[in-house]
Amino acid sequence: MILKIINGILILVAVFMGIKQGTAMVMGKPEMTAMFGKWGFDKTGLMMNGAVTILAAVLILFPKTFIWGNFLMAAGILLIICFHVADKDFKGVMIEIPFLLLNLLIIYLQHPIKN
Repeated sequence: MILKIINGILILVAVFMGIKQGTAMVMGKPEMTAMFGKWGFDKTGLMMNGAVTILAAVLILFPKTFIWGNFLMAAGILLIICFHVADKDFKGVMIEIPFLLLNLLIIYLQHPIKN
């Protein structure tokens, strides 16, 4: 029971972070535009990436789409990690790794109201 409560809290944290970051991308916040701009993303690409991030965060909430949402979110984080590695920005990689591990931990623990 305690494990389900902890997992529920972790899911809410992941959803909050996904919606927060996705909204920042869709709105074209300067820090997001600068970071993704150096990787060749224009405004439209940034908005699309933000929309996928928000969609992934919402999908995590529902048991039937839980795995898909987590995989989408993890794939987006892995994309950012790969861009940081290509730039040899290992500080950026170290910042993103906990978020990737959070999604993998949530997948391992499963949705708390499943079954």
